[in-house]
Amino acid sequence: MSRLFLVIILLSSFLISGCSGLIVAGAATGAVASQDRRPVSTQIEDEKTEISSFASLFKNDELWEDTNISVISYNNVVLMVGQAPTSALKEKATEEIKKVAKSKKILNQIRIAAPISFFASRNDEYLTTKVKSSMLFTSDFKSSKIKVVTENSEVFLMGLVTQQESEKAVDIARNVDGVTKVIKAFEFISD
Repeated sequence: MSRLFLVIILLSSFLISGCSGLIVAGAATGAVASQDRRPVSTQIEDEKTEISSFASLFKNDELWEDTNISVISYNNVVLMVGQAPTSALKEKATEEIKKVAKSKKILNQIRIAAPISFFASRNDEYLTTKVKSSMLFTSDFKSSKIKVVTENSEVFLMGLVTQQESEKAVDIARNVDGVTKVIKAFEFISD
């Protein structure tokens, strides 16, 4: 009985301490959302598309176990990145996403290759952080307008941007050590 009580106390303390983190994260998300050029309804639709896409891939054993695919939606443009060992699996993933994604366009950037390692994936997270930090600390550049996605050291840039913002973002990302390629997935707006 005392073990059960101890487990309940520990779980309760984790849940209670997690609430403050959720409040802080929620406030930060709200601040970022207010800087976003997409309407709130589009931001919500993009989140729903990403969640539905993840669920669709998860339900398909072959896709879930044999590939490494991420789906990112920005302003109803869907970007698919990752690896599939065969072109048939790549096409199967695309068909699954077409069923669930409410999108204007699907950009399929899945590479025909074995899934990358855990360490390569962590390196991608590190590169994303480096690119975002470089953008953040560049004067006269609104980094909150750019979504950065890194897959196998390739950086994908998304957002509703001007031509000038696009050029600046690409230049910043291209000059981050470790980035092998920069791919633009922007939608352009007028100045």
